[in-house]
Amino acid sequence: MDYFVSPYNKAADLKFPNDVKIYDTTLRDGEQTPGVCLGTSEKLQIARKLDELGIHQIEAGFPVVSKQEERSVKAIVNEDLDAQILVLSRTKKEDIDKAIDCGVDGIITFMATSDLHLKHKFNMSREEILNVCMNSIEHAKDHGLFVAFSAEDATRTDIDFLKQVYKKAENCGADRVHIADTVGAISPQGMDYLVRELRSDLKAEIALHCHNDFGLAVSNCISGLLAGANAVSTTVNGIGERAGNTSLEELVMSLHLIYGVDLGFNISIFYELSQLVGKLTNMKVPENKPIVGKNVFRHESGIHVDAVIEEPLTYEPFLPEMIGHHRKIVLGKHSGCRAVKAKLDACGIDVTTEELCKIVENVKRRREEGKYINDKLFNEIVRSVRGPFDP
Repeated sequence: MDYFVSPYNKAADLKFPNDVKIYDTTLRDGEQTPGVCLGTSEKLQIARKLDELGIHQIEAGFPVVSKQEERSVKAIVNEDLDAQILVLSRTKKEDIDKAIDCGVDGIITFMATSDLHLKHKFNMSREEILNVCMNSIEHAKDHGLFVAFSAEDATRTDIDFLKQVYKKAENCGADRVHIADTVGAISPQGMDYLVRELRSDLKAEIALHCHNDFGLAVSNCISGLLAGANAVSTTVNGIGERAGNTSLEELVMSLHLIYGVDLGFNISIFYELSQLVGKLTNMKVPENKPIVGKNVFRHESGIHVDAVIEEPLTYEPFLPEMIGHHRKIVLGKHSGCRAVKAKLDACGIDVTTEELCKIVENVKRRREEGKYINDKLFNEIVRSVRGPFDP
């Protein structure tokens, strides 16, 4: 058995859409993380790995931003990946023409819709916004592009106006409308309500672009899918502006293991993908990051370690090998004889019971002195107890 999650999960009568799409925006919204700047080579490496995962759509960038960004998007398009390649476009003809020139499969065009943004960002009326948005959708559709329309700050937009905007976008040919929870301000219950309200009026696909300001991005996406949304925006490691976006690996693994929704991804590369993005963005993956963090499969507490050695699923909901991760027993002040014995066995070192107890005692003491018990220090401790040996 590769995993063991709560059996009560199956007791809930839940229905997800038959065809859930994931469009990853690591290369666009993820790169908008302050301090992150990806060159063409870095973007290509991430795009290839996302395609190896089996991602449905890659939001490759925002080509109008710079010549370098345009070159990066074209390079990704030229890779001829299985994933559809999308780019972000403002509701301007020149942006869409730039996307067309890059050879992408589709665009995500956006416009803020909340009164807060209309007043302080655009100084435009609702009627003016409607006309600007729809012209861009029609222009893109005339050139055969997949078109998604995103209402920025949708979760703080008047519901009647939001319905009007999305309905007009649908009538102009938009293939999908995006609910942008721009500052992560909606609750899972609020998302359920909003999606159901919109689904009652719309035939187009509904996608969720959630930010994680309150740590609810994954929950909001799951709630939205259960309410009738069809697609979700993610980033690897959940990177992005402020608190980041919906974490790709957290969402996919939650759907797969907690809810039994297998999207067919090659999940065995998740850890490798996470490490690659962490390295190329110079954003170290937090050690306690769900799914891919270093500590998810590290164990120190003596009682826990004893059980994990006997059966890993006692303290792990799934085996690390599923995502290309690995388990590690960490020695420290909470370690017991069994953990130290396992370490000694792995090193091929035989000790007596008395020597084992002394080694355990020294491990605890050195850790309490502030020393990290790495292999070098562990070998020194063993030598001090039982004499020289070949490591």
